[in-house]
Amino acid sequence: MKDAPNLLAGVRVLDLTRLLPGPVCTLYLADLGADVIKVEDTGAGDYARSLDARPGQVSAFYRAVNRGKRSLAIDLKDAAGREAFLALARTADVVVESFRPGVMASLRLDYAVLAAANPRVVCASISGYGQDGPRARKAGHDVNYLGYAGVLDQTGAAGGPPALCNLQIADLLGGAASAAIAILAALVGAQRNGRGAYVDVAMADASLAHNVFALHALEQHGRTLPRGEDLLTGGVPCYGVYGTADGRWLAVGALEDKFWRVLCAAIGRDDLVPFGLARGVEGARVRRELQEVFGARTLADWTRRFDALDCCVTPVLTLDEALADEQFVARGMPVEVGGMRQCAPPFRIGGQAFVPGREAPAHGEHGAEVLREAGLPADAVAGLLARGVVRGPSG
Repeated sequence: MKDAPNLLAGVRVLDLTRLLPGPVCTLYLADLGADVIKVEDTGAGDYARSLDARPGQVSAFYRAVNRGKRSLAIDLKDAAGREAFLALARTADVVVESFRPGVMASLRLDYAVLAAANPRVVCASISGYGQDGPRARKAGHDVNYLGYAGVLDQTGAAGGPPALCNLQIADLLGGAASAAIAILAALVGAQRNGRGAYVDVAMADASLAHNVFALHALEQHGRTLPRGEDLLTGGVPCYGVYGTADGRWLAVGALEDKFWRVLCAAIGRDDLVPFGLARGVEGARVRRELQEVFGARTLADWTRRFDALDCCVTPVLTLDEALADEQFVARGMPVEVGGMRQCAPPFRIGGQAFVPGREAPAHGEHGAEVLREAGLPADAVAGLLARGVVRGPSG
C-alpha cells in the first residue's frame, strides 16, 4: 500500500498473540502500514505454522494471517529476555496479547509495568471471556463463545441441532475486528493526550453485542423464535437457500416486496407474490413449491437468468469460484503473496489498491535487527543469541 493506506506508518506493534484472533487483528494494522513485530517464545513459537501443514512446510493459514510482520523469538521468563522486551516496549505504540488473564502479570509485563516504561503505550488483551468475571480464566473456542452468547442457539435448520460454521464469528468479529477498532481508538487518544490505555476485549462479549437481530426479537416480541423459524434462518420463503438440479445451491434474499415480485415473475409464479413472508403451513407449502421450481434447472441456468435481474438471488459459490469471481477480481481482493493465494484487506482508503509486502516471517527471523533498533548494543544482542534467550531464524 502507498500514500493514504499507509496511515499507520511509524506505528510499532508488539504482537504476542498466536493462532487466529490476535494475528488477524495485527494483520489489519500491518496492512495499514504499521511495523508489527511478532513476539514468540523460543520453543515452538506460533503453532499455527504447522497447522495441517506437510512436514517441513509452513501452513498456508500461518502465512495468510502473518504477512507483513517481523518475528522476534525471545524467552520472556528469562530476566534478560524480559529486560530486552521492556527495551523494545519503550519504542512501541501498541502491545497486543492473547494469553489467559494473569499470564502477563506473572511475567511482570502487565499494563502497569509497560505503562511505567512507556506512558503512551496502548496495551490490548484479547481473551475468550475478558479479564474479569466468573469465567475469565476458562479456556474456550469460537463455538463456546457463540454458545454462551445465544448465537449458536439461533443457527441451524428447523428441528435440527445448532449449525457449526468454519468462519469463526467470535474469533474474527471479536478477537480481530473489535480489538482493532478499540486499539485504533486508543491510539488516537494517545496521540491527543500523550497517555496510552488498556484495552480489554472479550470474544464472548463481542458475540453477544452483535447478536442484534435476536435481541430485536426478544425485546420486540418477548421471545426469540426457534432456529430455522426466524426471518433470516429459513422461516419465510423469500429468504433462504434452495437446491438446484445439479446439486448446487441458490441464495435467495428477496426480503423486500419489490424483489420478491421480480423473483416470482422470473420463475413464472406470480401466484406466489402474496406469500413471500408466509409462515407456518402456508410458508412451508411455498418453500416446497419454490424448491420444485429451482430444482428443475442447474445453478448455471439460474445464475444466467438472475444475473439480468435485480432481486437478490445469487449462486452459492465455492471458495475457489469466489476467488475467481469478477466482482472480487475487479476489487482486487485475490492477491498473491509468496506464491500463494491470499485476500487483500477488506477496506480501501484513499482509493488505493493493496500492494502486498513481505511474506510471513520465519520463527525468530528478525530478532537481532529489532533488538538493535530498540537500542540494545550489538554485544548484548549477541549474548542473548548465544544463551538462547533470543532465537535466530535457524534455531
